[in-house]
Amino acid sequence: MAAEWTRLFVPGRVCLFGEHSDWAGGFRRFNSAIPVGQTIVVGTNQGLHAKVRKHSNKLIITSTTSDGDRHGPFSVPMRKKDLLRAAREGGFFSYAAGVAYKLMIDHQVAGLEIDNFETDLPHGKGLSSSAAVCVLVARAFSVLYHLKMTVRGEMEYAYQGEILTPSKCGRMDQGCAYGSRPILMTYDGEFLDVEELQLSGPPLHYVLVDLRGTKSTTEILRGLQEGFPTPTTATHHGVHELLGQINLDIAKKACEAFRAGDAARLGALMTEAQAHFDRLACPACPSQLTMPLLHTLLALPSIQPLIFGGKGVGSQGDGTAQLLCRDATSQAAVIAAIEKELGMPCLQLTLTSGPQVRNALITAAGAGAGNFPASKAVKPELFPIIDVDGRAKPVVLVHVEALLAAGITDVHIVVQPEDLPSFERLFKKPVAAANLARLPAPLQEYERSLMDLADHVHFIVQDRQEGFGDAVWCARHALQGQPFVLVLGEHLYSSTAPSGLSCLRQVLAAYQISRQNVLGLQRTPLDHVSRFGTVTGVWRRNAPNDSGPNPEDLLDISRIVEKPTRDQASEQLVTDGLGAGEFLTMFGIYVLSPKVFDILGAHIAGNLRVNGMFQLTPALDQLRKDEGLLGCVVKGQRFDIRDPSSYLQALREYPQAGCALLNVPLSNAPPSSPRRASDS
Repeated sequence: MAAEWTRLFVPGRVCLFGEHSDWAGGFRRFNSAIPVGQTIVVGTNQGLHAKVRKHSNKLIITSTTSDGDRHGPFSVPMRKKDLLRAAREGGFFSYAAGVAYKLMIDHQVAGLEIDNFETDLPHGKGLSSSAAVCVLVARAFSVLYHLKMTVRGEMEYAYQGEILTPSKCGRMDQGCAYGSRPILMTYDGEFLDVEELQLSGPPLHYVLVDLRGTKSTTEILRGLQEGFPTPTTATHHGVHELLGQINLDIAKKACEAFRAGDAARLGALMTEAQAHFDRLACPACPSQLTMPLLHTLLALPSIQPLIFGGKGVGSQGDGTAQLLCRDATSQAAVIAAIEKELGMPCLQLTLTSGPQVRNALITAAGAGAGNFPASKAVKPELFPIIDVDGRAKPVVLVHVEALLAAGITDVHIVVQPEDLPSFERLFKKPVAAANLARLPAPLQEYERSLMDLADHVHFIVQDRQEGFGDAVWCARHALQGQPFVLVLGEHLYSSTAPSGLSCLRQVLAAYQISRQNVLGLQRTPLDHVSRFGTVTGVWRRNAPNDSGPNPEDLLDISRIVEKPTRDQASEQLVTDGLGAGEFLTMFGIYVLSPKVFDILGAHIAGNLRVNGMFQLTPALDQLRKDEGLLGCVVKGQRFDIRDPSSYLQALREYPQAGCALLNVPLSNAPPSSPRRASDS
């Protein structure tokens, strides 16, 4: 029986600033006088839409061009020599074969079938359609075989796979893995650093224009790279200046403009960057870089009042241009004018402001009364669980791996003082050399990878145990005024979403769509509402679906009650559209703004307690009134380990639930690395 399909989307990428400086910075390996390279890259709103599933022994791909033409299926056995030969042959299929080859070397993977059923990204126009294919393959293997890759890990495998092909890709091309998040990429020889840019102010409205011309990236690179690593002519020195100090100056100013939300400044920098490129790059390859179509577009009189600036895209040449418009109305008018006057197809790209969620908080300072006396020796958050990769792990490690895989960079764990050494031993203290030597080789590697988590895990000591709200309040300084994910340490989460989107990612996607505080919710029968915080509200219709929750899964919350009685729920918390006797209760995953700390602080200062404790629910209700609160009905299962019977249920069902979704037999689950953690 064939495995079920999982849908994935990978965008193209636009280099907003810094084209060619990625490979130029790479030449620092041979000439340290060359400045580092820097590019600002963002994913497009268009890309590759695909459904993927496991195959027993082959890599099979069917592709669809942007014109709707279907190609394939292409097929190759999942054997190293066959994959490498296919990668070396070139063409669309070679990209997938190269990535599969690299993954087969490093991981115990079988086959993969990809149906790229829709492509709305133009090919060969500087938008890195080949890199999108490579990221798609890496992400498909990671999702289906539970390889636990971070976004950076996907980028690396995509790059390593593409360089096995005849393609002349640069290090920045795989930046499409970050999606719609603008990133600053820095290139210093072999070293690559990636930093997300925080946007502020109103949205930025770009138009990407297919110039309907031709270009040869190979010829452009040949001309520009002639003077590397050491320049010998005036033209060579000009290219070094362009891709070196001039680029660094513009990239620095552009980052400042992004952070300030200064669209006019960004447009002026685009125009300035293009002028430098015309002056210094064109002499190195005049046959490709004279670019008459690009300059006709940039000088088009009808669009001048509507744009802040514009420039070429990618390697440049008459492939694609980018224009920064004054607002959404101008964006539509620019597209209409260009398509009417020049017959050039256009794509929209809109970047929205708002903080990215990079911090997470795990509460692990409870008394563990339900599991006493075991909790006297071992905190419930350190209880062992068999994860979906077949390894026995402390529950808190499952959470940390999941959070890092979801894009979180810093995980803060609230603990009691006497428990701190146990948590530090897990995340900060390596296994003694003698004991490490007794472990099988895969577990030795896992231990080394586990120690790599140390820089991402931080501890907060709660000296007094005065409730859930007090535990969250303790993190106010560590989170430094940033939005954060809140996860309950005594829970486990397993996604049942047909798309494969994890529980964490579903809640984070709701935040990205709404930029509001979000509570994960689950449907719960009336008999159980007295165990959970329960909400009601109005369903949000016609909400955007950014590969995240469907509109019918989003609820504008109007009321929250902590552990209501049956009568209270029946009278006050009924939500339209649910089944008879069904209610919406908290799932245990939250995305909250730092405003919650102000509210908790006021409650603590005023000694506002519930049953003797400082609770979070009253603060959430106030947060709802102040900023709004969105509920996201999570497609998934929550496992509560706060008492022996619930823990026993988790031991029996949690790994099977996750492996069933991933089609992974528990006994044959592949080894994994915590640095490539996936959501539970």
